[in-house]
Amino acid sequence: MTGTYARRHRPAPRRHRPNYLAALGALLWLCLVALPLYVMLGASLRTRPDYSTGGPLSFPEHLTLANYVRDFSSGFGRYFLNTMIVTTSVVVIVLVLVPPLAFSIVRGRGPATGRVFRLFLLGLAVPAQAVIVPMFYVISTAGLYDNLLGVILPTAAFCLPVCALILTGTMRDITDELFEAMAIDGATTRRVFFQLVLPLSRGGVATIVVFSSLQAWNGFLFPLVLTQSEETKVLTLGLYNFQTQYGIDIPALLAAVVLSALPVLLIYLFARRALVQGLMGVGGK
Repeated sequence: MTGTYARRHRPAPRRHRPNYLAALGALLWLCLVALPLYVMLGASLRTRPDYSTGGPLSFPEHLTLANYVRDFSSGFGRYFLNTMIVTTSVVVIVLVLVPPLAFSIVRGRGPATGRVFRLFLLGLAVPAQAVIVPMFYVISTAGLYDNLLGVILPTAAFCLPVCALILTGTMRDITDELFEAMAIDGATTRRVFFQLVLPLSRGGVATIVVFSSLQAWNGFLFPLVLTQSEETKVLTLGLYNFQTQYGIDIPALLAAVVLSALPVLLIYLFARRALVQGLMGVGGK
């Protein structure tokens, strides 16, 4: 009897009304994001006269890949390769130095650990523009001017403070109980680092990989000041080749921008889940 009464007087399920305002906001945001992509991709597949006549928002009359062919014939492949070398080297340096450094900062008990961490935090307050002149003299004295190594080392050095701060915060989320359990099992420091700390810090590791990749890929100041020849140019400097005294070849320029954005987009697509977890502070656990 009680069950029958309860079924008869059970409140009807609430129907969620569609949120048209949120849908309209999402549509507007989609238009804001899609419009620049359409302009960039559309212009890269158009000829220069077609772009000049129709404007950036018109649909291409004839799609062509001539702009991409022209980019590679004008030295874009060399710039792309140099940028890949710089970016890969910077990421490798960061991955080799930052995880052990962050682990020693988190688990270290000596006074030197705190001093090293404060020294790295001090590096956050030093902009690259403030030290570019002494950096130029140091690189020139070391014989690394107009050499990709002279761009790799300072770029990696300026990535280290931020990456150390990010990964240190991620490793602090690992509870002491896990370290104690590993110690009871007789695990060495090396085993704790590789089997416990690194797997639980994959969100932070993905974050520093993406951050250092962006810093190296989009770097402009160090390549501008520390390189000179065509053989050591990177993408950010090579884009100037599309600007002449008679104007700018906008379709070829935007085709080069599309090509230069693809590697960073691929890095983000593969690391997006761990990146979001690292930014949320959960450390990928």
